[in-house]
Amino acid sequence: MRLSILDQSPILSGATPTDALQESVKLAQLGEQLGFTRYWIAEHHDLEGLACSAPEVMLPYIGANTHKIRIGSGAVLLPHYKPYKVAEIYNMLATLFPDRIDLGIGRAPGASAEATLALSNNFLEGVRNMPESVEELLKFLYNDFPEGHMFSKVSASPVPIVAPETWLLGTSGKSAVLAAENGMSYAFGQFMSDQDGAGIVENYRNNFKPKEALNVPNVILAVSVICAETTEKSEELALSSHLWSIQSEQGGGNGGIPSLDEAKQFFSSKEDKKQVQANSKLVAGNPREVKQRLTDLQERYRADELMIVTITPTYEDRIRSYQLIADEML
Repeated sequence: MRLSILDQSPILSGATPTDALQESVKLAQLGEQLGFTRYWIAEHHDLEGLACSAPEVMLPYIGANTHKIRIGSGAVLLPHYKPYKVAEIYNMLATLFPDRIDLGIGRAPGASAEATLALSNNFLEGVRNMPESVEELLKFLYNDFPEGHMFSKVSASPVPIVAPETWLLGTSGKSAVLAAENGMSYAFGQFMSDQDGAGIVENYRNNFKPKEALNVPNVILAVSVICAETTEKSEELALSSHLWSIQSEQGGGNGGIPSLDEAKQFFSSKEDKKQVQANSKLVAGNPREVKQRLTDLQERYRADELMIVTITPTYEDRIRSYQLIADEML
C-alpha cells in the first residue's frame, strides 16, 4: 500500500507560525526517510491554527531540503487564481525539482468570507467557471491549445522535461466527475466529507476518460489519523483535534491547536469523550488497529494510495504517529 502525507501546517498551543512551518519541513524530511510516496501541504487563508497560506512559497524550501519524495499542493484553490499563473509556478517548480512535483487543485475558498473577498472579487464566478479553468490549466501545462487559439503561442515557461502530476481534490460528486472528464487523478478528502465517499470514488472510476498524461483512473483517499503505542493514548491525543474542530466551527479558541490539558478540561466526562469519538471520522488507535482500519478503508474505496493528515497536541506526538504507521505498514 502506498502512503503519503497531507500537512495542514498546524500552529500548536504555545507555538508560533515560524515553528509550524519549520516543523512542516521536518515532517517532509521524515516522510522521505520512512518511505512515504509524497508530501502535500495545504493552502488556507486567515484560519486560526494553520500557518500555510502559500504552498508555492513553502514547496521550494521543502524541495531544497529533501531529495526524492514527491512534493505538492493539497490544494491550489483555483477559483482565486488565473490558470496561466498557476501553470507558470508549478512548471517552474517542476523544472527545479524534476519528476517530483504534484499540482493538486481544488475549488474551496479555504478562508472566511472576508478573506475570500480580500483574495478575489469574483470567487463565486471562479467556482462557476471551474470546469473551464481546469481545462485551460491542463492545456497550459501540456501545451495543448489548438492552432489558432488565442493562447496557442503562449508558453507557461519554463517548460519542464516532466510536467507536474495533476490531481483534482474534492469531497463531492461534482469534483469526481470533473476529474474523470479531464482524465485527472482524483484525491477524495474522506476526513472532510459526510457524503457517500465510496460511491463518489466509484463514479469517478466509471466515468474516467483516459488522456495522454493518465490512461487509467488513479485515486488517493485522504484520511485523518492519530497513531500511538496504545489505543488509550491515541484517543487521548485525538481530543485536541476534536476540540479544535469544535472551536473552528464556533469561531472560538485561542488561535492555535488546543493543548492536551485544554482538551481534557473541555471533555471532562467519559460521556463527552465517547460522544465526540463516535461522531468523528478520525482514525485513532495503536499500530495494529490503525493498520486494520486503513486497510478496510483502502479496500472499501479501492484507493490506489492513502494520504494521512495528523494533528496532535505536540509536534513530537505527530512525528511519532507517522513513525508508528510507517513501521507497521511500509
